[in-house]
Amino acid sequence: GIGIREVLLTNGCPGSEAKCIVGVEECRGPVDCGWGRPISENPASAMMTCIYIPPENRFKYVWKILVPNKPARILPSDSAVMEVRRDTHPITYQCETQGNGSIIASVKYTVYATTELETKQSKRTETGQSRKKRADAILVFCLVTGMILTVGVIFAIIFIILHWAVVKAVLESKSGQDDKDGKLANKSSLSSME
Repeated sequence: GIGIREVLLTNGCPGSEAKCIVGVEECRGPVDCGWGRPISENPASAMMTCIYIPPENRFKYVWKILVPNKPARILPSDSAVMEVRRDTHPITYQCETQGNGSIIASVKYTVYATTELETKQSKRTETGQSRKKRADAILVFCLVTGMILTVGVIFAIIFIILHWAVVKAVLESKSGQDDKDGKLANKSSLSSME
């Protein structure tokens, strides 16, 4: 399912632990669960790794090529890391980590053909560029808005400084008028009491 998945090892853990966490990975959907990403890729090859914890040599590794509707083909490699050359079509590999004769972990990889890899990379680039353009537009909007507000505040401050005498007179007349209104109200309340 969608979320985070822990990769557990059920045999060969350090000390007397029955299970230990080898890693935590993102699981975006049923197709991605149990599938790994190559540790390095280039247009000619891909490097994949089995699930293990150090030391590597405590486990046995069985690499297979999975073909739909056919039995898996076991490869001669028994290493935790395997590098393969790209073919003209995608190939699915699986590595089983074995301890004491039983499978304790398994991971699959799809190594795409060079043309498919280029298509996937161009789609990622296009998606990344559209996100970057959107982020750039938001950044420009925020910067322009901030600059306009800053300039407005500066102009208001300059106006107040240049016209301080007028501003002071207006403020004093308002406060003086408030005082007069207050005195009138007090006088009228006093006269009504008498």
